[in-house]
Amino acid sequence: MSSSPLPISVKILPHGKDLELPSYATAGAAGMDLRCAVDGVSTLEPGQRQLIPTGLALAIPAGYEGQVRPRSGLATRHGLTVLNAPGTVDSDYRGEVCVLLVNLGNTPVTIARGDRIAQLVIAPCVQGKLLPVEELHETERGDGGFGHTGMS
Repeated sequence: MSSSPLPISVKILPHGKDLELPSYATAGAAGMDLRCAVDGVSTLEPGQRQLIPTGLALAIPAGYEGQVRPRSGLATRHGLTVLNAPGTVDSDYRGEVCVLLVNLGNTPVTIARGDRIAQLVIAPCVQGKLLPVEELHETERGDGGFGHTGMS
């Protein structure tokens, strides 16, 4: 981990005023926990997806992105995960950070205001420039993909 954290401006929206700011649960944690900013509770039925507000807007510095990732405990215990994992918060986005949750489990899952629902990882992000060519250089792998090496 970096010895000096990257400063990130955060705007707390009216419906997020009473919630804890995202923070790292341990000294070695890669992600900050995002909290649910719904009024009361929200229930996701099996197979249902829902966009959950966090009550926060961020100004992530240029050259970085925010990656919204599932929390392993919610996935393991309830089958609750982030549908577009990792979701991307671009450095030029200034709207509310929301989490697209989906219930892949067999029973309804209820989340309440203030529950930790996802993680936010701040990561360097490099933009590429595509250069059209007639042929790509060869590699040992070639065009093998989608499990071409087998399971064992």
